[in-house]
Amino acid sequence: MKFVRTEIPDVVLIEPVVHGDERGYFVETFRADKLEEFLGYKINFCQDNESKSSRGVLRGLHYQLHPAAQTKLVRVIQGRVLDVAVDIRKESLTFGKHVAVELNAENKHQLLVPRGFAHGFVVLEDDTIFAYKVDNYYSPENDRGILFSDEALNIDWTIPYSELKLSAKDKVQPKLTETNDIFDYKVNYYND
Repeated sequence: MKFVRTEIPDVVLIEPVVHGDERGYFVETFRADKLEEFLGYKINFCQDNESKSSRGVLRGLHYQLHPAAQTKLVRVIQGRVLDVAVDIRKESLTFGKHVAVELNAENKHQLLVPRGFAHGFVVLEDDTIFAYKVDNYYSPENDRGILFSDEALNIDWTIPYSELKLSAKDKVQPKLTETNDIFDYKVNYYND
């Protein structure tokens, strides 16, 4: 399992080793000990989620406020997505910047999206199954979002806006500059 820091170093791309032969393949998709050794802090994942979507579905950009903030470990079981993590930690050198990575069933890559980031993805092919672990339970009262099309974020979702399929909630999220519901870069959100 290889861990690669992205252009925003707190967002980590995980490249597992796939062992394949004529029978199929085997892949170790998660090792807490190796991940925590690489990161230098503990993560206690408590919930697994899965969604199935058609091409053009865009989910995000979502996050939860402290004390319900979540780290996500995301991957694709079937199909392809463009996965995006946006730094929403005020005073961070990368505040408002994003990482965009294609995750697909062939490369089996995963993305670790830490607390303090908004997360979203757009589905690039039909019947895509997306799965992720979180280290805090879903909390409706702490659920927040950022508008996917915020010009200041400059995210290229790779699919024309006219072809995107969004929830009613995701169509009306605030822009990053229109919300005070963001994280303080100087606070360690893993000390709870």
